[in-house]
Amino acid sequence: MAPIPGSGLAKGLAVTLRTMTRKTVTEQYPDAQPDLAPRTRGVIGLFEENCTVCMLCARECPDWCIYIDSHKETVPAATPGGRDRSRNVLDRFAIDFSLCMYCGICIEVCPFDALFWSPEFEYAETDIRDLTHERDKLREWMWTVPAPPALDPGAEEPKEIAAARKTAEKLAAQQTPPVTEPHADEQARAAEGPTRAQGDSQQQTDQPRPSSPSSPSSPSSPSSPSASRPSDRPAAGDRSQPDPSAPARPGTEPQPKQEGQE
Repeated sequence: MAPIPGSGLAKGLAVTLRTMTRKTVTEQYPDAQPDLAPRTRGVIGLFEENCTVCMLCARECPDWCIYIDSHKETVPAATPGGRDRSRNVLDRFAIDFSLCMYCGICIEVCPFDALFWSPEFEYAETDIRDLTHERDKLREWMWTVPAPPALDPGAEEPKEIAAARKTAEKLAAQQTPPVTEPHADEQARAAEGPTRAQGDSQQQTDQPRPSSPSSPSSPSSPSSPSASRPSDRPAAGDRSQPDPSAPARPGTEPQPKQEGQE
C-alpha cells in the first residue's frame, strides 16, 4: 500500500505537540550539580598511606596508563642485634586519564585498598597532556570518595579496623601511667588487720583452754557447791573404792580399819 502523502509530517507534528505538553527535564549544569549515584565512576583517588609500591595495579592495567616511581630505604632494626629491613618509598604515582578506559581493574586488584572510585568528573583540560594527574591531585580526589555502605549487623569487624583499634589502645595504655593512690598500701593493711585478728581469736576459741582457779565451771573452784562436799557414792563404773554393803568376795579378807578412820 502506498503511503499517504503528508503522513510523515503529521507524525512529526504529533510528536512535537506531545513533547511540548510535558515538563522539561533539562538540568541546568553547571549552575545545578547533577545528582550522581554513590558509586559513579568519575576519577580514581589515591590513598597514599596504604600504597606499598607493589606495582600490581600498573602491571594489570590494560592501557598502561599508570606510572609509578619509587626507591628503597633501609629501616634500622627496632631491637639491638636485629636485622635491618628495606622498604619501598613512593616517589611518583600518576594516571593518564586520556588513556584510561575506566575499567576499574586497578582498584579491584589493589591488595591494600589504596585506590578508590570518586564521583568527581570535573577535570576537563584544554590540553590533552594536562590529563596526566600526579599523586597530589589524586590525593585531593580521595576526600570526595563516598563512605562505603554499612555492613550487616551480624558481620565481623574488618581486620584493618580491628588492628588499628588494638594499636591505638596499646599506645594509649603505654602513654598513660598507672594511677596509684598515696596511701593504698596502708589502707590495704588496715583492711586486712581486723580480718587477721578475727581469725586468730577464732583459732584460739577452738583450742581447749586450761582450767583456772577463778573459773566457776572448774571442779576445783571453791565457789562450786558440788566441789564443797565429797560425793557419798563413787561414780558409776569406778572400782577404785570398795562398796561396804557389797558382800566380800571369796578368798579375800576384809582389811582392818586404820586408826582415825571411821
